[in-house]
Amino acid sequence: MIDMYRVVETDNYGRDYPDEKFSLPYHLRKEDAVAIAAVLNSGPEGNRYWKVVPTGYELAPGFEP
Repeated sequence: MIDMYRVVETDNYGRDYPDEKFSLPYHLRKEDAVAIAAVLNSGPEGNRYWKVVPTGYELAPGFEP
């Protein structure tokens, strides 16, 4: 069985409520997910960044008042 991964948009500053979102609706091989995250992270540094996580990863919620 091939391990599958996803690309997640998250907070770039490690805050308590990163409001994560999956960037793509499908699962990828690790090499492909890493390549996509690298392209997304290649721009100027901002409030968000993209990381690679294994399938089954639970998104961290945003702040809900």
